[in-house]
Amino acid sequence: MLSVVNEDGSTPNGSLIDEIVREGARRMLAAALEAEVNTYIAELADQRDQAGRRLVVRNGYHQPRKVTTAAGLVEVKVPRVNDRRVDETTGERQRFSSAILPPWCRKSPKISEVLPLLYLHGLSSGDFVPALEQFLGSSAGLSPATVTRLTAQWQADHQAFCDRDLSVTDYVYVWADGIHLKIRLQEAKASVLVMMGVRTDGTKELIAMTDGYRESTEAWASLLRDCARRGMRAPVLAVGDGALGFWNALAEVFPDTRPQRCWVHKTANVLDSMPKSAQPVAKRALADIYNAEDREHAAQAVRTFARQYGAKFPKAVKKIADDEAELLAFYDFPAEHWIHLRTTNPIESTFATVRLRTKVTKGAGSRAAALAMVFKLVESAQARWRAVNAPHLVALVRAGARFERGQLVERPEAATA
Repeated sequence: MLSVVNEDGSTPNGSLIDEIVREGARRMLAAALEAEVNTYIAELADQRDQAGRRLVVRNGYHQPRKVTTAAGLVEVKVPRVNDRRVDETTGERQRFSSAILPPWCRKSPKISEVLPLLYLHGLSSGDFVPALEQFLGSSAGLSPATVTRLTAQWQADHQAFCDRDLSVTDYVYVWADGIHLKIRLQEAKASVLVMMGVRTDGTKELIAMTDGYRESTEAWASLLRDCARRGMRAPVLAVGDGALGFWNALAEVFPDTRPQRCWVHKTANVLDSMPKSAQPVAKRALADIYNAEDREHAAQAVRTFARQYGAKFPKAVKKIADDEAELLAFYDFPAEHWIHLRTTNPIESTFATVRLRTKVTKGAGSRAAALAMVFKLVESAQARWRAVNAPHLVALVRAGARFERGQLVERPEAATA
């Protein structure tokens, strides 16, 4: 492909490097589509009619189609397949449908991740078109009306998520946290209450997400009661920070669930009650507790911390001593899971990116739309979450298996024998 290059290195469609990237994307997409069709036809080469003619053959190309991708607007021609086979059950003609570029596809799914970010950055739907035109080189298919329909669909998706049946999924571990985001919430002191869980197969999943005022007991209780009403079973262990609202609500709704306090939040809280000069050594002493090889050594490290700092910093020691049982609860579970259970990092790491990409938006904003946008961002991130270590042990935890020093010592069937 030849392009006219201006003296400043630009082309009629943008910079030269953008043009090269778009052309490379077009060629790669065209090659992938050709390979997909050739594979489909080759696999069905033995399908023939009574005259011996092949039933599945190439038939030229469809009309050129423009697809919006992260590389910009790319024009492609999708190979056409003439499939004359007939489904014996329905009597309908078989049809080839590309998995790479379905007939309805007009933009890369990555664009769906960009739009929520733009909204949370304070742009109105009318501002999306010029913003995306600078980003993609074109705003084709992204009119304000289209964006409005998308945001309405995302709100419907979030509402469906909030109403879904939870009885079909068993969450063995859960993490809970109140995330403070500078988004369009009606109350200045509102936070986004988030609960993530681990299923019996070891995979992580977002359970619930809503807004709540000051992470109050009533806000958390309302979220937990709603989950219970929709069939959620009491988890075995819940991990959270020191917010009393969540723990009071958990004791009310799921009293059988064991609490585990987050060590990241606890460490920060303890160090805040000590002078900066003492914090580096104290931080290492706290790490000796939660990195101990088992509960007995962790308890010994707690006593060492108390002897070392009890006289000078009694408040710091009290913060550990008062919550020792909740801080060391994770030691009663598989050693492979300890790294996951001693902090709320699964939530914090997910929302770190969202925090960085949001700012205060002035003027009236829609609470429902803001929550829907955050939900869509988390939904996109969820596809990249990895399962917990040793996922096969999660089902044993739910079944009541006993672990000592992080090792399985008694299987559920042996306990009931």
